[in-house]
This record gives sequence, structure tokens and C-alpha cells, in this order.
Amino acid sequence: MKPTLDESQPIFQQIAVMIMDEIIDGRIKEGEQVPSTNELSRFFNINPATARKGLQALVDKEIIFKQRGVGMFVSTGAKEKLLLERKQQFYEDYVAPLLKEAKRIHLNEEMVIELIKRKNDSN
Repeated sequence: MKPTLDESQPIFQQIAVMIMDEIIDGRIKEGEQVPSTNELSRFFNINPATARKGLQALVDKEIIFKQRGVGMFVSTGAKEKLLLERKQQFYEDYVAPLLKEAKRIHLNEEMVIELIKRKNDSN
């Protein structure tokens, strides 16, 4: 996890996103324990209630689950669920606007694909 938080979004959301990124990247695997509220609050120097809120957001999405007296763990299927969610978000944030603009400037699908391939070949 990155050691700093910023003002771009609420801290509890940043905590949740960082843990989701760790799961997607395979640094925290399904069934493994995630950092505790106290560990997160000490690491980021934040109020434990804020860290708890970030973890609870992941519990609510069924990405992690609580095991009473032991801690919180990554749910089975969490990585796939997160990947599907991120792919949908990618489509909404990038692909849909790209296609809308392409249509507006009279680029068909094949032209858009060719532009993507051309840019990709130069890297």
C-alpha cells in the first residue's frame, strides 16, 4: 500500500481502494487476512473509525468478511468480482466516451481500432 493519503477523495474510500488494488494485483490473496483497523490507523496515522469505515465498505461489497475474534479476510471470488467491476468502470469511464467522440467526428469502429493499434505498435 502507498504510505500517503491525499485530498482527492474521502480517506475511508482511499483505504478501501488500496485494499482492492492489493487484491487485484495479487498481493493479498483470497482467504488471506487484510490489515486490521488498528494496523491501518497506525500506518496512515488516522482515526481507527475512519479505517473501520473503509473496511466496512469492503464487507458491505462482500470483498472481505469478518471472522469474529480473528480478523478480516478476503472472500472467495473477490478478485474476479473486483475485475468485473473495474472492467465495467473502464468501459463507462473510457470506452463509452471514446466511442461517442469517434461517432461525433465520423470515425467508424474499424478506424478507432486502427488508431489504437497504430499507437500501441509505437510503444
